[in-house]
Amino acid sequence: MARVRKNLFPSRGSIFGSKTLFSQKTASSKLSGAINPNGSPNENPSNSTAQIHRRIFYSVVFPPAMESQQKRQRTTRLPGRNLKRKLSRETDAASSIVMQITEVEDEEADLVASIRRHVEVLNSGFSDREAVKEAAAAISSLAKIDENVEMMVENGVIPALVRYLESPWSLEKDCAVSLGLIAAIQPGYQQLIVDAGAIVPTVKLLKRRGICLGCMEANAVIRRAADIITNIAHDNPRIKTNIRVEGGIPPLVELLNFPDVKVQRAAAGALRTVSFRNDENKNQIVELNALPTLVLMLQSEDPSMHGEAIGAIGNLVHSSPDIKKEVIRAGALQPVISLLSSTCLETQREAALLIGQFASPDSDCKVHIAQRGAITPLIKMLESSDEQVMEMSAFALGRLAQDTHNQAGIGQRGGIISLLNLLDVNTGSVQHNAAFALYGLAENEENIADFIKAGGIQRLQDDNFTVQPTRDCVVRTLKRLENKIHGPVLNQLLYLMRTTENPIQMRIALALAHLCDPKDGKLIFIDNNGVEFLLELLYLSGMKQQKYSSKALFELARKATSFAPEDSAPSSPTQRVFLGAEFVNNPTLSDVTFLVDGKQFYAHKICLVASSDIFRAMFDGLYKERNAQNVEIPNITWEVFELMMRFIYTGRIDITKHLAQDLLVAADQYLIEGLKRLCEYTIAQDICVDNIPLMYDLADTFNASAVRRACTLYVLEHYTKLSSETWFPMFIKKIIPEIRTYITDILTRPVQASSTVV
Repeated sequence: MARVRKNLFPSRGSIFGSKTLFSQKTASSKLSGAINPNGSPNENPSNSTAQIHRRIFYSVVFPPAMESQQKRQRTTRLPGRNLKRKLSRETDAASSIVMQITEVEDEEADLVASIRRHVEVLNSGFSDREAVKEAAAAISSLAKIDENVEMMVENGVIPALVRYLESPWSLEKDCAVSLGLIAAIQPGYQQLIVDAGAIVPTVKLLKRRGICLGCMEANAVIRRAADIITNIAHDNPRIKTNIRVEGGIPPLVELLNFPDVKVQRAAAGALRTVSFRNDENKNQIVELNALPTLVLMLQSEDPSMHGEAIGAIGNLVHSSPDIKKEVIRAGALQPVISLLSSTCLETQREAALLIGQFASPDSDCKVHIAQRGAITPLIKMLESSDEQVMEMSAFALGRLAQDTHNQAGIGQRGGIISLLNLLDVNTGSVQHNAAFALYGLAENEENIADFIKAGGIQRLQDDNFTVQPTRDCVVRTLKRLENKIHGPVLNQLLYLMRTTENPIQMRIALALAHLCDPKDGKLIFIDNNGVEFLLELLYLSGMKQQKYSSKALFELARKATSFAPEDSAPSSPTQRVFLGAEFVNNPTLSDVTFLVDGKQFYAHKICLVASSDIFRAMFDGLYKERNAQNVEIPNITWEVFELMMRFIYTGRIDITKHLAQDLLVAADQYLIEGLKRLCEYTIAQDICVDNIPLMYDLADTFNASAVRRACTLYVLEHYTKLSSETWFPMFIKKIIPEIRTYITDILTRPVQASSTVV
């Protein structure tokens, strides 16, 4: 069904980018094949009505191969009759479609014939006045339906209408309405109207203001002429220039003071369009002293006036610092601030954009804007349902947040929470403006506590951002916050962590784990129980909070061990006796022989006693092995025993992964600490999702503290990956005591540069 346009001439030429004239008709334009959303000609001609009907016809009469395969029918006693009925139904359906398409094609043919008759009447020099008026009125009605416009243009409507722009008022009005509607469909039609010579007679219509001020017909003609200017100039720099060259701007400026408010609004809309990204037009509008009148229009009692006036001022100010100063001198600041509370979303957007432009880095009026009451409505606009309103208010607040006093004011009025919420909007420009505003607010120490209490650190670390510049801005914000965590700010946070409600205490602990200086770790997490809040989150809360907690604990451990990384390979301990590799399993000077796997291994007691308390007790104590020449070693393989003895004789060996666990068992049994540390280091390199429960049990069984802590760090670092495992909930509760012990140990030991491994 064809769509009829109701709101015929809203504003155009917004700073927000290229927009089609009729926002209500854009959807129908897509259906009609006229324009796509960016205003360019639609390259898909298949949307025309005739072609749509043609596709329907072919899909019924010649269905796709897959659809033509009928479902197998059950055999009945009357197969011939069933087949006849089936064929009859299919024939009736196809006939119905053909009849419908034929009717539509007949209607289109009638419409084309009607358009041609009207054009002939307009073009004929022998037509009487009433016939011409009827033809113009009929074309005006047809132009209100998008689907008709293409046929109208193809049949010569445009030059026929332009001829009558200097005729009696009722005729001019209908012609102007039609031309405005046609120009709104696509840029190509704009140029056809200009090529037909429409600019000069349209400008003459604008200058008729003195002929009949009280005549409604005359006022309507002037208003429609301004609408033609708006529509033909939209997103067309060359036509904007042509309008200036043909003298179109002065009468538009004069019409701002016209008694009819509809004419005023239309003139402001035209000036808004022709000034958009056209410096010469901007300068002429300002030179003609349009600014004072536009500023007065911002204060009009008619709300419909505000949108066009503020849109025109916004386009004039854009990229023009000198004009911006002129606008402020003209008294626009307070009216624009008042329009932040407008009920019109477009007016709110334009007002917020203007406030942001007034508060540019080179401007000194940021504090004045705040003093005049802009901050509160801007923060309220952050909660709008319109994304562009949210974006522009965040933009304005980001500019205002470059001032220290404004930073505190925005924070105290709840701006931090609202801006953080915008980070969840899946639109890059909204996210980026919110992130930039938060970056400004983070500069003020008075905002840090509110930032952290609102969960701001976690929101920034969630990294749900769509564009890289936003991520870069967030990184700078986190660094700025980190640099503030000392002195009074830290004292305030510690006080809150001791006295506020549990959720706030947890958020503070989470934030400080990422932001605090390592030297303050003991003060925050041991003396003020910060680690207990993190462990409580890990034990009791939901999955998202557990992930926050594990990430915070891992970062805390990373900072505390930054001078002594846990995963560095341990050096061999200093030994009193190293006989050397040549004495391994060498009978020379051997005074004891071990029997392992039925083989003899020659050894030297002096080396063994110096390396192990177990061997010392064996050979210096009251055990039977003290004077034995041959000692049997059970429960150990030759390969493992030989590696253990080689370590005792040389202080170093290469440990392979497949022997590391068996060698750890032997090192633990014989209390060879240096070897045990080497084994733990090798085992720790092999920890993964599949084996971490077994590795932790191994560490518990053989008191392998390095493996146990490596498991702890692995869990904290890879919590998200591990959390999907069915066994993980019980496992995390099992290792929480070890996490507490580990964090406590690393925070309470002296921080110093060292290569020693615990």
